[in-house]
Amino acid sequence: MKNLLTILFLAVVVVAPSQAQDTAWTQLKPGSDNVTVEGHIPLGGVLNTMDMEVEQEMSRPFAYVARGTVGAGSVRGTDIIDISNPASPKVLLRWRMENPDLHTGLGGMDIKYFKYGERYYVVQSTQFGPGPNSDLGAYILDVTDLPDPSKVFEAARIHEPDLPGGFHNIFIYKHSDGRVILLATINGAGANMYDLGKAVSGDVKGAFIGTVPIAVDQGGFYHDLYAAWHPDSNQDRFYGGGQGGYYIYNITDTDKPELEFTMTGITGVSWGHTFTPSPDGRYAVTETEYQYAPLRMFDMKKGNDGEVENIRSPISAWTANWKNLVHNHEVRWPYVFVSGYHDGLQVFSLMDPKHPTTVAYYDTYTGPRDVGAMGGAVGNGAFGVDVRNADGLILISDMSTGFWTFRMEGFNGWNGEDWGMPNISSVQNWDEESKEGTR
Repeated sequence: MKNLLTILFLAVVVVAPSQAQDTAWTQLKPGSDNVTVEGHIPLGGVLNTMDMEVEQEMSRPFAYVARGTVGAGSVRGTDIIDISNPASPKVLLRWRMENPDLHTGLGGMDIKYFKYGERYYVVQSTQFGPGPNSDLGAYILDVTDLPDPSKVFEAARIHEPDLPGGFHNIFIYKHSDGRVILLATINGAGANMYDLGKAVSGDVKGAFIGTVPIAVDQGGFYHDLYAAWHPDSNQDRFYGGGQGGYYIYNITDTDKPELEFTMTGITGVSWGHTFTPSPDGRYAVTETEYQYAPLRMFDMKKGNDGEVENIRSPISAWTANWKNLVHNHEVRWPYVFVSGYHDGLQVFSLMDPKHPTTVAYYDTYTGPRDVGAMGGAVGNGAFGVDVRNADGLILISDMSTGFWTFRMEGFNGWNGEDWGMPNISSVQNWDEESKEGTR
Protein backbone atom coordinates (compact mmCIF):
# COMPACT_ATOMS: atom_id res chain seq x y z
CA MET A 1 0.00 0.00 0.00
CA LYS A 2 2.86 2.41 0.85
CA ASN A 3 4.49 1.82 -2.54
CA LEU A 4 1.17 2.32 -4.30
CA LEU A 5 0.61 5.65 -2.52
CA THR A 6 4.12 6.73 -3.46
CA ILE A 7 3.48 5.94 -7.13
CA LEU A 8 0.17 7.82 -7.10
CA PHE A 9 1.80 10.84 -5.43
CA LEU A 10 4.54 11.00 -8.06
CA ALA A 11 1.96 10.72 -10.82
CA VAL A 12 0.12 13.76 -9.46
CA VAL A 13 3.30 15.82 -9.01
CA VAL A 14 4.87 15.05 -12.38
CA VAL A 15 1.97 14.46 -14.77
CA ALA A 16 -0.56 17.05 -13.65
CA PRO A 17 1.70 20.11 -14.12
CA SER A 18 2.81 18.81 -17.51
CA GLN A 19 -0.78 18.55 -18.67
CA ALA A 20 -1.46 22.11 -17.51
CA GLN A 21 1.62 23.51 -19.21
CA ASP A 22 1.42 21.71 -22.56
CA THR A 23 -1.84 23.31 -23.67
CA ALA A 24 -3.34 21.17 -26.42
CA TRP A 25 -3.71 23.54 -29.33
CA THR A 26 -3.04 22.59 -32.93
CA GLN A 27 -2.69 24.42 -36.23
CA LEU A 28 -6.36 23.63 -36.86
CA LYS A 29 -7.37 24.95 -33.42
CA PRO A 30 -4.75 27.50 -32.36
CA GLY A 31 -6.76 29.19 -29.62
CA SER A 32 -9.15 28.73 -26.72
CA ASP A 33 -12.88 29.08 -27.35
CA ASN A 34 -13.09 32.35 -25.40
CA VAL A 35 -10.64 34.21 -27.68
CA THR A 36 -11.70 35.67 -31.02
CA VAL A 37 -9.37 36.99 -33.68
CA GLU A 38 -10.61 40.45 -34.64
CA GLY A 39 -8.03 41.20 -37.29
CA HIS A 40 -4.61 40.28 -38.67
CA ILE A 41 -2.20 41.90 -41.10
CA PRO A 42 1.18 40.48 -42.13
CA LEU A 43 3.89 43.13 -42.03
CA GLY A 44 6.39 41.32 -44.23
CA GLY A 45 9.61 39.49 -43.48
CA VAL A 46 10.68 37.01 -40.83
CA LEU A 47 12.12 37.87 -37.41
CA ASN A 48 11.86 41.62 -37.96
CA THR A 49 8.71 42.69 -36.10
CA MET A 50 9.52 43.88 -32.59
CA ASP A 51 7.50 45.58 -29.84
CA MET A 52 4.22 47.47 -30.20
CA GLU A 53 2.04 50.11 -28.50
CA VAL A 54 -1.59 51.17 -28.86
CA GLU A 55 -3.04 54.61 -28.14
CA GLN A 56 -5.66 54.51 -25.41
CA GLU A 57 -8.16 57.12 -26.58
CA MET A 58 -10.94 55.64 -28.69
CA SER A 59 -10.90 58.79 -30.81
CA ARG A 60 -7.30 57.96 -31.81
CA PRO A 61 -7.39 54.40 -33.17
CA PHE A 62 -3.70 53.98 -33.90
CA ALA A 63 -1.11 51.35 -33.06
CA TYR A 64 2.65 51.51 -33.51
CA VAL A 65 4.98 48.62 -34.30
CA ALA A 66 8.77 48.71 -34.00
CA ARG A 67 10.65 47.16 -36.90
CA GLY A 68 14.10 45.71 -36.34
CA THR A 69 16.29 43.12 -37.99
CA VAL A 70 17.02 39.82 -36.29
CA GLY A 71 16.61 37.82 -39.47
CA ALA A 72 17.57 38.73 -43.03
CA GLY A 73 16.90 42.12 -44.58
CA SER A 74 17.21 45.73 -43.50
CA VAL A 75 13.80 46.61 -42.06
CA ARG A 76 14.54 49.25 -39.42
CA GLY A 77 11.92 51.79 -38.41
CA THR A 78 8.27 52.13 -37.37
CA ASP A 79 4.96 50.95 -38.82
CA ILE A 80 1.87 53.04 -38.01
CA ILE A 81 -1.39 51.08 -38.17
CA ASP A 82 -4.99 52.28 -38.36
CA ILE A 83 -7.28 50.16 -36.15
CA SER A 84 -10.44 52.25 -36.52
CA ASN A 85 -11.87 48.91 -37.67
CA PRO A 86 -9.98 46.35 -35.54
CA ALA A 87 -11.22 43.59 -37.87
CA SER A 88 -9.40 45.22 -40.78
CA PRO A 89 -6.17 46.91 -39.62
CA LYS A 90 -4.37 48.97 -42.25
CA VAL A 91 -0.78 50.23 -42.41
CA LEU A 92 -0.88 54.00 -42.74
CA LEU A 93 2.85 54.63 -42.85
CA ARG A 94 6.09 52.66 -42.90
CA TRP A 95 8.64 55.07 -41.42
CA ARG A 96 12.20 53.96 -42.20
CA MET A 97 15.65 55.21 -41.28
CA GLU A 98 17.45 57.06 -44.01
CA ASN A 99 20.24 55.25 -45.89
CA PRO A 100 19.08 51.78 -44.81
CA ASP A 101 21.96 49.96 -46.51
CA LEU A 102 24.50 51.87 -44.39
CA HIS A 103 22.93 51.06 -41.03
CA THR A 104 23.83 47.95 -39.07
CA GLY A 105 22.48 46.39 -35.89
CA LEU A 106 18.94 45.73 -34.76
CA GLY A 107 17.30 49.06 -35.58
CA GLY A 108 13.88 49.63 -34.03
CA MET A 109 13.27 47.80 -30.75
CA ASP A 110 10.86 49.20 -28.14
CA ILE A 111 8.15 51.80 -28.80
CA LYS A 112 5.91 54.03 -26.67
CA TYR A 113 3.61 57.02 -27.21
CA PHE A 114 2.82 60.08 -25.13
CA LYS A 115 0.83 63.30 -25.15
CA TYR A 116 2.38 66.66 -24.32
CA GLY A 117 0.18 69.71 -24.38
CA GLU A 118 -2.23 69.11 -27.23
CA ARG A 119 0.16 67.07 -29.38
CA TYR A 120 0.81 63.33 -29.61
CA TYR A 121 4.19 61.71 -30.08
CA VAL A 122 5.75 58.29 -30.58
CA VAL A 123 9.18 57.42 -29.19
CA GLN A 124 10.98 54.68 -31.12
CA SER A 125 14.01 53.23 -29.34
CA THR A 126 16.86 52.23 -31.64
CA GLN A 127 19.97 50.11 -31.51
CA PHE A 128 22.44 50.54 -34.35
CA GLY A 129 25.85 48.96 -34.75
CA PRO A 130 29.01 50.52 -36.19
CA GLY A 131 28.19 53.11 -38.82
CA PRO A 132 25.50 55.79 -38.97
CA ASN A 133 23.56 56.52 -35.77
CA SER A 134 25.49 54.09 -33.57
CA ASP A 135 24.90 56.58 -30.72
CA LEU A 136 21.19 57.14 -31.45
CA GLY A 137 18.98 56.09 -28.55
CA ALA A 138 15.59 57.09 -29.93
CA TYR A 139 13.76 59.21 -32.45
CA ILE A 140 10.48 60.98 -31.72
CA LEU A 141 7.68 61.27 -34.27
CA ASP A 142 4.88 63.82 -34.06
CA VAL A 143 1.72 61.85 -34.91
CA THR A 144 -0.86 64.46 -33.89
CA ASP A 145 -2.42 64.77 -37.33
CA LEU A 146 -3.05 61.10 -38.01
CA PRO A 147 -4.71 59.52 -39.91
CA ASP A 148 -3.02 61.73 -42.50
CA PRO A 149 0.41 60.06 -42.92
CA SER A 150 1.80 63.03 -44.84
CA LYS A 151 1.66 65.13 -41.66
CA VAL A 152 3.75 62.78 -39.52
CA PHE A 153 7.17 64.30 -38.94
CA GLU A 154 10.28 63.76 -36.86
CA ALA A 155 10.27 66.03 -33.83
CA ALA A 156 13.59 65.12 -32.20
CA ARG A 157 16.38 62.59 -31.85
CA ILE A 158 18.13 61.61 -28.61
CA HIS A 159 21.81 60.80 -29.05
CA GLU A 160 24.23 59.58 -26.39
CA PRO A 161 27.74 59.87 -27.94
CA ASP A 162 29.42 58.63 -24.76
CA LEU A 163 27.16 55.56 -24.55
CA PRO A 164 26.95 54.02 -28.03
CA GLY A 165 24.61 51.12 -28.58
CA GLY A 166 21.25 52.87 -28.27
CA PHE A 167 18.29 52.19 -25.98
CA HIS A 168 17.22 48.55 -25.78
CA ASN A 169 14.03 49.23 -23.83
CA ILE A 170 12.07 52.33 -22.85
CA PHE A 171 9.12 53.31 -20.66
CA ILE A 172 7.29 56.64 -20.53
CA TYR A 173 5.92 57.80 -17.18
CA LYS A 174 3.79 60.79 -16.18
CA HIS A 175 5.62 61.83 -13.00
CA SER A 176 3.71 63.19 -10.01
CA ASP A 177 5.30 66.60 -10.62
CA GLY A 178 3.70 66.73 -14.07
CA ARG A 179 6.76 65.96 -16.20
CA VAL A 180 6.57 63.34 -18.94
CA ILE A 181 9.70 61.25 -18.34
CA LEU A 182 11.36 58.79 -20.70
CA LEU A 183 13.14 55.96 -18.88
CA ALA A 184 15.69 54.24 -21.10
CA THR A 185 17.97 51.23 -20.81
CA ILE A 186 21.49 52.41 -21.56
CA ASN A 187 24.54 50.44 -22.52
CA GLY A 188 26.69 49.79 -19.47
CA ALA A 189 24.92 51.11 -16.38
CA GLY A 190 21.59 52.13 -14.90
CA ALA A 191 18.61 53.73 -16.60
CA ASN A 192 18.63 57.25 -18.00
CA MET A 193 15.74 59.68 -17.48
CA TYR A 194 14.79 62.37 -20.02
CA ASP A 195 12.24 65.20 -19.86
CA LEU A 196 10.25 64.63 -23.05
CA GLY A 197 8.59 68.04 -22.78
CA LYS A 198 11.98 69.64 -23.23
CA ALA A 199 12.95 67.22 -25.98
CA VAL A 200 9.97 68.06 -28.19
CA SER A 201 10.24 71.77 -27.37
CA GLY A 202 13.68 72.04 -28.95
CA ASP A 203 15.90 71.51 -25.90
CA VAL A 204 17.10 67.96 -26.50
CA LYS A 205 20.45 68.58 -24.82
CA GLY A 206 18.68 69.89 -21.73
CA ALA A 207 16.27 66.96 -21.60
CA PHE A 208 18.60 64.67 -19.65
CA ILE A 209 17.49 64.46 -16.01
CA GLY A 210 19.74 61.86 -14.44
CA THR A 211 20.29 58.13 -14.03
CA VAL A 212 18.60 55.52 -11.87
CA PRO A 213 21.53 53.39 -10.65
CA ILE A 214 21.47 49.63 -10.27
CA ALA A 215 22.36 48.22 -6.87
CA VAL A 216 24.93 45.61 -7.85
CA ASP A 217 28.68 45.51 -7.34
CA GLN A 218 30.97 46.49 -10.21
CA GLY A 219 28.26 48.22 -12.22
CA GLY A 220 25.32 46.62 -13.92
CA PHE A 221 22.53 47.03 -16.41
CA TYR A 222 18.76 47.04 -16.67
CA HIS A 223 16.93 45.16 -19.35
CA ASP A 224 13.37 46.38 -18.85
CA LEU A 225 11.87 49.23 -16.86
CA TYR A 226 8.55 50.31 -15.43
CA ALA A 227 7.37 53.18 -13.25
CA ALA A 228 4.17 53.78 -11.32
CA TRP A 229 2.68 55.84 -8.51
CA HIS A 230 2.73 53.90 -5.24
CA PRO A 231 -0.31 55.08 -3.25
CA ASP A 232 0.65 53.65 0.14
CA SER A 233 3.97 55.49 0.27
CA ASN A 234 3.02 58.51 -1.87
CA GLN A 235 6.03 57.82 -4.06
CA ASP A 236 6.87 57.64 -7.73
CA ARG A 237 8.48 54.23 -7.97
CA PHE A 238 10.82 52.72 -10.52
CA TYR A 239 10.83 48.96 -11.10
CA GLY A 240 13.82 47.60 -12.98
CA GLY A 241 14.73 44.09 -14.07
CA GLY A 242 18.39 43.54 -14.84
CA GLN A 243 21.68 42.13 -13.69
CA GLY A 244 21.20 40.02 -10.59
CA GLY A 245 17.42 40.34 -10.38
CA TYR A 246 14.93 43.14 -9.67
CA TYR A 247 15.23 46.60 -8.09
CA ILE A 248 12.74 49.10 -6.64
CA TYR A 249 13.70 52.78 -6.37
CA ASN A 250 11.88 55.87 -5.12
CA ILE A 251 12.19 58.42 -7.95
CA THR A 252 9.90 61.09 -6.49
CA ASP A 253 13.01 63.26 -6.35
CA THR A 254 14.54 62.42 -9.72
CA ASP A 255 17.80 64.10 -8.69
CA LYS A 256 18.24 61.58 -5.88
CA PRO A 257 16.78 58.14 -6.64
CA GLU A 258 16.63 56.10 -3.44
CA LEU A 259 16.77 52.31 -3.30
CA GLU A 260 13.74 50.92 -1.46
CA PHE A 261 14.51 47.20 -1.63
CA THR A 262 15.71 44.49 -4.00
CA MET A 263 14.68 41.04 -5.17
CA THR A 264 17.98 39.26 -5.79
CA GLY A 265 19.67 35.98 -4.94
CA ILE A 266 16.67 34.16 -6.41
CA THR A 267 17.29 30.53 -7.31
CA GLY A 268 17.53 30.23 -11.09
CA VAL A 269 17.60 34.00 -11.72
CA SER A 270 20.95 35.46 -12.76
CA TRP A 271 19.32 38.49 -14.32
CA GLY A 272 15.85 39.98 -14.64
CA HIS A 273 14.06 40.79 -17.88
CA THR A 274 10.67 42.39 -17.14
CA PHE A 275 9.22 43.46 -13.79
CA THR A 276 5.63 44.68 -13.41
CA PRO A 277 3.85 45.42 -10.10
CA SER A 278 0.17 45.04 -9.38
CA PRO A 279 -1.80 48.33 -9.32
CA ASP A 280 -1.36 48.64 -5.55
CA GLY A 281 2.34 47.79 -5.72
CA ARG A 282 2.06 44.69 -3.55
CA TYR A 283 2.55 41.83 -6.00
CA ALA A 284 5.07 41.54 -8.82
CA VAL A 285 5.09 39.62 -12.09
CA THR A 286 8.69 38.99 -13.15
CA GLU A 287 10.44 37.48 -16.15
CA THR A 288 13.80 36.17 -17.11
CA GLU A 289 14.48 35.51 -20.77
CA TYR A 290 15.92 32.10 -21.31
CA GLN A 291 14.42 28.78 -22.33
CA TYR A 292 12.51 26.80 -19.66
CA ALA A 293 12.12 29.85 -17.38
CA PRO A 294 8.63 30.48 -15.97
CA LEU A 295 7.17 33.80 -14.87
CA ARG A 296 7.68 34.19 -11.14
CA MET A 297 5.28 36.03 -8.85
CA PHE A 298 6.41 37.79 -5.67
CA ASP A 299 4.66 39.28 -2.65
CA MET A 300 6.46 42.60 -2.02
CA LYS A 301 4.60 43.52 1.18
CA LYS A 302 7.57 43.08 3.53
CA GLY A 303 9.77 45.17 1.25
CA ASN A 304 7.13 47.88 0.97
CA ASP A 305 6.70 47.91 4.76
CA GLY A 306 10.43 48.22 5.36
CA GLU A 307 10.65 44.87 7.15
CA VAL A 308 13.25 43.44 4.76
CA GLU A 309 15.81 44.86 2.33
CA ASN A 310 15.72 41.90 -0.03
CA ILE A 311 13.12 39.37 -1.13
CA ARG A 312 14.39 36.18 -2.73
CA SER A 313 11.50 33.71 -2.70
CA PRO A 314 8.61 33.82 -5.21
CA ILE A 315 5.15 32.83 -4.06
CA SER A 316 4.19 31.15 -7.35
CA ALA A 317 5.19 30.59 -10.96
CA TRP A 318 3.42 30.20 -14.30
CA THR A 319 4.32 28.96 -17.76
CA ALA A 320 2.32 28.04 -20.84
CA ASN A 321 4.77 25.34 -21.90
CA TRP A 322 7.87 24.45 -19.89
CA LYS A 323 9.88 24.00 -23.11
CA ASN A 324 9.46 27.66 -24.09
CA LEU A 325 9.59 31.09 -22.47
CA VAL A 326 7.68 34.36 -22.24
CA HIS A 327 8.90 37.56 -23.89
CA ASN A 328 6.64 40.29 -22.50
CA HIS A 329 3.49 40.94 -20.51
CA GLU A 330 0.92 43.56 -19.52
CA VAL A 331 -0.84 43.51 -16.14
CA ARG A 332 -4.52 44.43 -15.97
CA TRP A 333 -5.31 43.02 -12.56
CA PRO A 334 -6.21 40.23 -12.03
CA TYR A 335 -5.29 39.33 -15.62
CA VAL A 336 -1.79 39.11 -17.05
CA PHE A 337 -1.64 39.35 -20.85
CA VAL A 338 1.41 37.60 -22.22
CA SER A 339 3.31 37.60 -25.51
CA GLY A 340 4.86 34.17 -25.27
CA TYR A 341 7.01 33.75 -28.38
CA HIS A 342 6.13 30.20 -29.59
CA ASP A 343 3.12 30.12 -27.25
CA GLY A 344 1.52 33.23 -28.76
CA LEU A 345 -1.00 35.26 -26.77
CA GLN A 346 -1.57 33.84 -23.30
CA VAL A 347 -3.80 35.21 -20.54
CA PHE A 348 -3.65 34.03 -16.95
CA SER A 349 -5.39 35.17 -13.78
CA LEU A 350 -3.82 36.22 -10.47
CA MET A 351 -7.11 36.32 -8.61
CA ASP A 352 -5.25 33.99 -6.25
CA PRO A 353 -1.62 35.14 -6.63
CA LYS A 354 -0.34 31.87 -5.16
CA HIS A 355 -2.15 29.85 -7.81
CA PRO A 356 -2.05 31.54 -11.25
CA THR A 357 -4.50 30.03 -13.72
CA THR A 358 -4.48 30.13 -17.52
CA VAL A 359 -7.79 31.52 -18.79
CA ALA A 360 -7.24 32.11 -22.53
CA TYR A 361 -4.72 31.69 -25.35
CA TYR A 362 -4.14 31.98 -29.09
CA ASP A 363 -1.00 30.91 -30.94
CA THR A 364 -0.07 33.56 -33.50
CA TYR A 365 2.89 31.58 -34.85
CA THR A 366 2.41 28.00 -36.02
CA GLY A 367 5.52 27.79 -38.19
CA PRO A 368 8.60 25.63 -37.64
CA ARG A 369 9.92 25.64 -34.08
CA ASP A 370 13.55 25.45 -35.17
CA VAL A 371 13.54 28.91 -36.79
CA GLY A 372 14.13 31.58 -34.19
CA ALA A 373 16.60 33.65 -32.19
CA MET A 374 18.38 32.73 -28.94
CA GLY A 375 19.35 29.33 -27.65
CA GLY A 376 16.92 26.62 -28.67
CA ALA A 377 15.54 28.84 -31.47
CA VAL A 378 12.85 29.88 -28.99
CA GLY A 379 12.84 33.56 -30.04
CA ASN A 380 10.12 33.65 -32.66
CA GLY A 381 6.41 34.35 -32.61
CA ALA A 382 4.56 36.72 -30.27
CA PHE A 383 6.93 39.54 -29.26
CA GLY A 384 4.89 42.53 -28.07
CA VAL A 385 1.51 42.76 -26.32
CA ASP A 386 -0.73 45.64 -25.34
CA VAL A 387 -4.30 46.20 -24.10
CA ARG A 388 -6.62 49.13 -24.79
CA ASN A 389 -8.30 49.78 -21.45
CA ALA A 390 -11.35 51.57 -22.82
CA ASP A 391 -12.77 48.55 -24.63
CA GLY A 392 -10.51 45.60 -23.80
CA LEU A 393 -8.98 45.23 -27.27
CA ILE A 394 -5.89 43.00 -27.09
CA LEU A 395 -3.04 43.44 -29.55
CA ILE A 396 -0.01 41.33 -30.43
CA SER A 397 3.02 41.95 -32.62
CA ASP A 398 4.47 38.70 -33.92
CA MET A 399 8.08 38.54 -35.11
CA SER A 400 7.11 36.66 -38.26
CA THR A 401 3.34 36.81 -38.77
CA GLY A 402 2.77 40.53 -38.15
CA PHE A 403 0.06 42.40 -36.28
CA TRP A 404 -3.01 40.89 -34.55
CA THR A 405 -6.09 42.17 -32.71
CA PHE A 406 -8.18 40.01 -30.35
CA ARG A 407 -11.21 39.99 -28.07
CA MET A 408 -11.49 37.88 -24.94
CA GLU A 409 -14.99 36.88 -23.87
CA GLY A 410 -16.12 38.81 -20.80
CA PHE A 411 -13.25 41.31 -20.96
CA ASN A 412 -14.79 44.52 -22.28
CA GLY A 413 -12.40 47.04 -20.75
CA TRP A 414 -10.39 47.63 -17.61
CA ASN A 415 -10.44 50.04 -14.69
CA GLY A 416 -8.60 49.02 -11.54
CA GLU A 417 -11.34 50.39 -9.32
CA ASP A 418 -13.71 47.74 -10.69
CA TRP A 419 -11.41 45.17 -9.06
CA GLY A 420 -10.87 46.98 -5.76
CA MET A 421 -7.50 48.29 -6.94
CA PRO A 422 -6.08 51.71 -7.82
CA ASN A 423 -6.61 52.52 -11.48
CA ILE A 424 -2.90 52.14 -12.24
CA SER A 425 -1.31 50.24 -15.12
CA SER A 426 1.24 50.93 -17.83
CA VAL A 427 -1.36 53.32 -19.28
CA GLN A 428 -0.68 56.96 -18.35
CA ASN A 429 -3.30 59.66 -17.83
CA TRP A 430 -1.66 62.41 -19.86
CA ASP A 431 -4.29 65.02 -18.99
CA GLU A 432 -4.35 64.60 -15.19
CA GLU A 433 -3.02 67.36 -13.00
CA SER A 434 0.17 66.97 -10.97
CA LYS A 435 -0.08 64.85 -7.81
CA GLU A 436 2.14 67.33 -5.96
CA GLY A 437 -0.79 68.78 -4.05
CA THR A 438 -1.76 65.37 -2.72
CA ARG A 439 1.64 64.30 -1.44
